[in-house]
Amino acid sequence: MTVIEKINNRMDHLQQLMEGQAHIDRPEYTNDVISSITKFWTALDEADREYVEAARYALDNKKSWIINQ
Repeated sequence: MTVIEKINNRMDHLQQLMEGQAHIDRPEYTNDVISSITKFWTALDEADREYVEAARYALDNKKSWIINQ
């Protein structure tokens, strides 16, 4: 598995966690997933970095994750 594939899989998993509000119900696990992504920080594109930062903010502040469509 390439680094990009690992990042994409972990980002997809983080998205599922955030949309399922796991950052509120399972903050330690969500933090571990975020940490597994941030070790690839230099390989992340800008959009992924912004998503991770927003997820970290929601986790730290116990904010609901709401998707605007």
